[in-house]
Amino acid sequence: MAQRTGGPGGRAPRHHRRNPQPGGQRRDQQGLRQQLHAIHGSSYGRYKTLSGQWQFEGFTLQVQRVQPDPYAPASRCQVRVEPRTAGFPHRLWATRVRARALAGYLLRAVGKELRGSRLRVDTGRQQVLDRSACQIDEDGAVVLRLGIDLPGRGRMIDGRQAEQALCEDLPRAVQRALRYDSLDPDAVQQFVESIEDSDALRQQLAGKGLVAFVADGAILPRRSGVDDRPLTSGVPFRSPDSLRVEVELPNRGTVTGMGIPEGVTLIVGGGFHGKSTLLRALEYGIYDHIPGDGRELVACRPETVKIRAEDGRRVHRVDVSPFVAHLPSGADTSDFSTDNASGSTSQAASIVEAVEAGAKVLLVDEDTAATNLMIRDARMQALVAKDSEPLTPFVDLIRPLYHQRGVSTVLVMGGSGDYMDVADQVIMMDSYRARDVTETARALAANPTGRQAEAQEFPPVRNRVVDPGSLPQGRVKLRARGVDALTLGDDTIELRAVEQIVDPAQVTGIGLVLLQLARRGVFDGSRTLAEALRIFDEEVRHRGIAAVDEQYTGDFAVPRSLEVAAALNRLRSLRVARLH
Repeated sequence: MAQRTGGPGGRAPRHHRRNPQPGGQRRDQQGLRQQLHAIHGSSYGRYKTLSGQWQFEGFTLQVQRVQPDPYAPASRCQVRVEPRTAGFPHRLWATRVRARALAGYLLRAVGKELRGSRLRVDTGRQQVLDRSACQIDEDGAVVLRLGIDLPGRGRMIDGRQAEQALCEDLPRAVQRALRYDSLDPDAVQQFVESIEDSDALRQQLAGKGLVAFVADGAILPRRSGVDDRPLTSGVPFRSPDSLRVEVELPNRGTVTGMGIPEGVTLIVGGGFHGKSTLLRALEYGIYDHIPGDGRELVACRPETVKIRAEDGRRVHRVDVSPFVAHLPSGADTSDFSTDNASGSTSQAASIVEAVEAGAKVLLVDEDTAATNLMIRDARMQALVAKDSEPLTPFVDLIRPLYHQRGVSTVLVMGGSGDYMDVADQVIMMDSYRARDVTETARALAANPTGRQAEAQEFPPVRNRVVDPGSLPQGRVKLRARGVDALTLGDDTIELRAVEQIVDPAQVTGIGLVLLQLARRGVFDGSRTLAEALRIFDEEVRHRGIAAVDEQYTGDFAVPRSLEVAAALNRLRSLRVARLH
């Protein structure tokens, strides 16, 4: 639900506080106009007189933070439309999922209205995230947070342009996009119900023994690598009959599609036939998508993590011994650290870290995996004896990982048939059409290659206790660099390989969570990393965005704890006190 944030410096005064001008100037829309006329042409610093609340017809504007000069980050404002004015029926925001969906619709509506103005809102992309930019309060009020580059001529105030933005553009957008009687009620209802169905589908998967579901008719291909909208000529997905299941959704009713069971699933096929496209759709199946995206009913278990190799990343005190043992250097791989991991050790560490953080499904694409960690075929086994090879390939650990640790894997593999020996089901993509070729693959696997399995078990993952002194302390500058990196003080966390991050607002959210966990002592030197993440997850369930930060005035989205863990593991100053 909405958090009432604001105030200079990122701190949040309560809504009833006032910031009266000298002489008792009226704090309404007309008063704001008069103030902007009065300071027009003055030095830029006088914009600070706008701080505080201004009462408009139908909503309250709170100027929370004013930029000190024209080149500083945008000023921040908050709009609150009271329930009677907003007028949204209770059914549209009765649950947390519906409230998030309604907020997502309103953000996109207000973003269209503000296009071309100086005002900016974090509308989001194809995914509907829980964003600070718009929240539906407990009583049905709409709280919108937005930025404005206050206009200036050099370092002098341009009060006329500011008046246009704050006194004309903003009220018009509020009237047209944040009031139920101005919107298409059918479009609002469709958006909310679509998100509710997507979430309901995801919550059903575990109970049905599935790790993922892809609806018949889904459009999986995207327009390009930088355009996440659906490809208009994309082939609609159709499930193989043998894998087709039915699900009951609260609004759409019965829906059919491909259910991917727990265990080991192999996705095969020729190049450019849709293997990675299917996996990428599953990768983003942890999110709800806007109607018309094509992936509205593509869902994965919430505990799904994409794994890849990541040359050069730091690894600190991770037990990679299931994958790496008896190194020539004699290093202890059950407590392994390096500042410059190879592709194989980085991928091994990422698997172990994901399981430690609570992952139940791993997604792997051979194109971004370390070949020497994925497979060692019979000829290489004959040439290089096991006692001379420190690496145990994933092909020999993938089944113990499922049977002993309860972690399923969905794997794209086009270059090694040895994975047929360990697959529970094999899906072939042929011209973007899925076929179940499990029986054919089993028949082929019945012909032995002479390859010998190199492992029979996946031992329990050791839990790490974070040294709280190694986390950022006090007031720390936070900046998201797109979806690829997060700056926390003097540290830069590289996130390019954390491929399920889809929005810069999530990166900001990750940074805020790390700072909160450190500030509040959740990492206290005795709790394990997994325990700290469970505390965060529980707070999100009860408090929504307040679990991330109650006072930050910028834009952020609530991240998954799995991405928080991935970022923490890539913090180069991280120290682990001990392992359990």
